[in-house]
Amino acid sequence: MTIAPRLRQFLDSEGVRYDVVSHPRTATSSQSAEVAHIPGNQVAKSVVVHHELGYVLAVVPSTHRVELGTLQELLDKRLGLATEGEVTTLFNDCETGAIPPVGAAYGVPVILDQSLGDVSDLYFEGGDHKSLVHVSSDAFRLLTKDARRARFSHQA
Repeated sequence: MTIAPRLRQFLDSEGVRYDVVSHPRTATSSQSAEVAHIPGNQVAKSVVVHHELGYVLAVVPSTHRVELGTLQELLDKRLGLATEGEVTTLFNDCETGAIPPVGAAYGVPVILDQSLGDVSDLYFEGGDHKSLVHVSSDAFRLLTKDARRARFSHQA
């Protein structure tokens, strides 16, 4: 698998140009950035969070960690990290931990950390642990046009 079928269909339906960057199997977004020789601040990492009404995809650079308390205040909801089972159900065509930051393809709202707004190219997991999807910043803005933007992370 290189790109999850739902993600590929969404990218194609939106007319987004993208490349796939293959790399050796990794376990984390930051490891993917390292082995693909891409600056970690250009790799978007997705964190699935649950609350009493559903889920939200918190997207930060792979070099950052989500500040759950700050995110909870921003969303004004009690939050927790989604379980592996919840993530598997929501993103059933993706490998565990290789969640794309394109929530619209999966019906999951997105909150995007402002620190991702300063990069010219973005890379993200496309559903497996052996490739990254590469898009321009304009394409990423299109893919996340409905996302809320705020500051809710810090450098790891």
